[in-house]
Formats: sequence, structure tokens, C-alpha cells
Amino acid sequence: MSSMIWEVTGGAPLAGAPRHEQNSSTTADPAATSNNAIEMNSNKPLPDGLVVIAKRECPTCLLVEPLLRELSQSGKPVTVYVQDDPGYAAGLEKVIFDDTLEHSYRLNVEVVPTLIRVENGVEAERTYGWHREDWQRLTGHPGLGSDLPLVRPGCGSKTLEPGLAEELSVRFGNVVFTSRPVEINGSEDLLEACFERGWTDGLPVVPPTRERVLRMLSGTTRSPDEVIGMVPPDLVACTVEKVAINAVMAGCKPEYMPVVLAAVEAALIDEFAMHGILCTTMFAGPLVIVSGPKAKAIGMNSGVNALGQGNRANATIGRALQLVIRNVGGGRPGELDRATLGTPGKYTFCFAEAEDGAWEPLSVERGFARGTSTVTLFAGEGVQGIVDQKSRTPESLARSFALCLRAVDHPKLAMAGDAVLVVSPEHCRVFTEAGWTKARLREELERLLLLPGDEMIVGAGGIAEGLPVAMAGTMVPKFRPGGLLIVRAGGTAGLFSAVIAGWAASGPVGSIPVTKEILE
Repeated sequence: MSSMIWEVTGGAPLAGAPRHEQNSSTTADPAATSNNAIEMNSNKPLPDGLVVIAKRECPTCLLVEPLLRELSQSGKPVTVYVQDDPGYAAGLEKVIFDDTLEHSYRLNVEVVPTLIRVENGVEAERTYGWHREDWQRLTGHPGLGSDLPLVRPGCGSKTLEPGLAEELSVRFGNVVFTSRPVEINGSEDLLEACFERGWTDGLPVVPPTRERVLRMLSGTTRSPDEVIGMVPPDLVACTVEKVAINAVMAGCKPEYMPVVLAAVEAALIDEFAMHGILCTTMFAGPLVIVSGPKAKAIGMNSGVNALGQGNRANATIGRALQLVIRNVGGGRPGELDRATLGTPGKYTFCFAEAEDGAWEPLSVERGFARGTSTVTLFAGEGVQGIVDQKSRTPESLARSFALCLRAVDHPKLAMAGDAVLVVSPEHCRVFTEAGWTKARLREELERLLLLPGDEMIVGAGGIAEGLPVAMAGTMVPKFRPGGLLIVRAGGTAGLFSAVIAGWAASGPVGSIPVTKEILE
């Protein structure tokens, strides 16, 4: 016995495994479903006459069972595919036990009983459940079931049972994967197999079986072979399918796929400098901030413990992005990832913005129409708490925020790091009740963070770290223009906010925050 999982990398060498050739992209049959991976119908001719698909555990199937014998005895050619009991419709010449559900799958059966009239090997008409007039018309038997009720609903086909749809598509459909399959011996533990091949971030991952990958692809309308960009550091072409594989391993649900895809695409924008984020010895890793209705639709957390653990969407979306960078692009710690200390956020760092209309959402600030769902990527470090439980005026609280923001990277450094200011609802209320918009708070912080160069140059205060001596006598802004992002998140109890420092660095190096619209 063996299990099949899919190659999660994009061509970079695996730990302990040779580099492999890239598979060519394949376009699926145009008759496939929206993800272009499945062909549901078979071109094989059907047996002429009447075809019935049934299962014994369905009361309506039991109701029509005597009618099948009646039709057969009247000379009507009847073929019965039964899903659960070969003894159903005993005595008929053509009763086929569809234990694999192949016939039911190829016939697109969703309800049993289904009655199909076939002419010249092609379906002419079908009905499902029991509807006396329909059955009489399709069978050409006017008196059929005259003693039965006019209508009885059918039951769900076994093909619709949880998990079976993807399994049947893989076994019997025209499923096209471009990733290399990796066969795992049945005696080998799948979780350990992923560890041994270097596919994990140090925590167990969900083995990306074909069925799971196919299910993940159902979460987006985009084609599995669509190349969304080149993933650093190896600059390997990344397809929607590769993202789906890593999303499976991260533990995502299919409905998270549009957000994961947008996050990956944002990470590949040149200004974000994903290659530099990997190479730097600083602490930074991609922070994903989701704005708009999509966050609520998939159950993301913007409230209590928004920056912490416990929410599947938050945790797995950020992790999926990190796994794509690791597995497709080759960005592994100790290799190209050279962070001196790193940060736990390199496992996953993702949360949703709390939007209640009081403040303009981050997405709107960054140029998108209100109501548009977006992801904003920021090269974030750790979380620095702001504790101010006494300020009751916006002026006092803004000064507290500014003082804490001065500590980003070092109180004597400026223009070297961006920052995200995460304002909790209780702190936000101090501003909104006084009529302060987010823009007003930003203006005040920029004023308070215009710092005297004399206090920040090297040697000042007896500290060797600092700005060049040439900055003496000037006023220096702490952050570059656009380098301070403000979002609202967190629980409604607690006068605590937070600063998340970012890797900016002056000059051509560093990362610029980027925002990408979420597409289905």
C-alpha cells in the first residue's frame, strides 16, 4: 500500500532530495468545472432504454423498486445501478452494484432515485425522486405507479457524502495536476514524510493528498495552472496549484484561498522586497493585514486576541504564505534566511482590521474603494505593547503613542524602520469621542515625532548608536512619508494598544508596505 502526496516545492532542491525538472503547465478540458481541473462527464455510450440509479437506504428508492420489476417484465430494457446493496431490485437482468460509485459519478447523480431515458447511447431526459407524471412519461407506461402518491422527494446520492466528491474526481474525472506526485510507502508516517523532505516550518503540516489539494482549489475560480509570479529567493514560477498545496499543509479551508493568493501576490511585488526580508539579519517577516468584508466572511479575528493564537483563518493564512516562500521559493532559515534572532511571527503573522465606520479602513487609505477586500503586507517584527490606562484626552494619548513609537529600532534612529500602530477599541474611543479622525491622529503623531537631531546623533546621551553628526541642528522625522500605518483591532476591554516595528532602512534597501485586492 502507498499514499500519494504532491510535490510542494517549485523546483528548489528538497532537503535530502535531488532537484527535479519542472512539469509543464497543462490546460484542462473546457468542459471542466470552474477550477478547470475536473471533467465530470464520460463520453462512454449509455445502455439504451431506462437507467435507474438508487440505493436501498433511501425510502423513495424502496417505493419504486417494485415498479422496476414491472417495467422489466413489460419488455422495457432497464439497467439499475445500485449504490449500496447488490440485492436491490433482485430478479432484474441488469442490476449493477456501483460500489465504487463510478457510474453514479459519471452520470452526475445528486439525488436517488434518478431515472434516465437513453436513446442511441445518449441521455434524452431524466427525472429524480418520485414524480408520477414524469415517470409515466419517461417510461412510456401511462398506468405506472397509479396506486402510489403523486410525489415523493428522493435522497442525496452517496456521491455527495463528505470527502467523496474530491476522491471520485481524482479517481474517475479528468483531473490535471502539474506538480510532481510523491509516492509514500504505506508503512511510512505521512507527517514524518513531510518533515523528512524539508516541507515544514518546524511544526506538523497536513499531508497534501490529491483529494485535499483538489478540495482547496475549489475555493477559487482561478485556473490551477495560472502562474501568479516568481517566488524569491530562487525566483521560481508559482502556480495557483502550488499555493493550494501549501495552503493544505498550513491547514487552510478552501474559502481562505482568495486571501492566501492575494497575500502571495502581494509578497511578490518588487517594492515589498521579499528577497531582502529573507536576507536581512533583522527580525522582519511578512505581516498580513486583511481589510474588508472578506475577513468577516471567512471568520477572521479582528477582536479579542487578534494578534494571538486560536483563530484558524488568522493562523493558517499567514502560515500558508510562509510555506510558499519556504517551499516554492527556497527561503529556508539558515540558508538564505539569515535573521540573527528572527521572530515567532515567521510561523504566521496575520490578523483582520476591525472596521466599524468610526475610522477610515486601511484599504481606503491605500487607495481602494470602500467595501473592497484587500490584504496589506508589512515587513513586521515583534509586538511592543503600549500601556496607557490614564489618558482621557486625545492629546495625552497621542503623546503616549509617540513616545512608544520613538523606540522603534532605537530611540536614536530615524527613517530606518516603518511601524504599524494597532489601536484598541478603548483607546480608539478616546479619539473618536473627541472627534479625532485617523488622519487627525496621524498628523499629530507626525508632529510629535519630528525629533531634534542634536539628541539623536552618535554619542548624544553617552550612547554610541545614533544618526550621523551631520544631522545636528536639524529636525528629523522618525518615519519616512507613508511609513506609519494605523489600524484598529483588538478586544473591547483593555486600554492597551501596540506597535509593530517594520524593516524599512534608508536608501534603496528595505521594504515598502504593499496592498493587493482579494479576487475570488
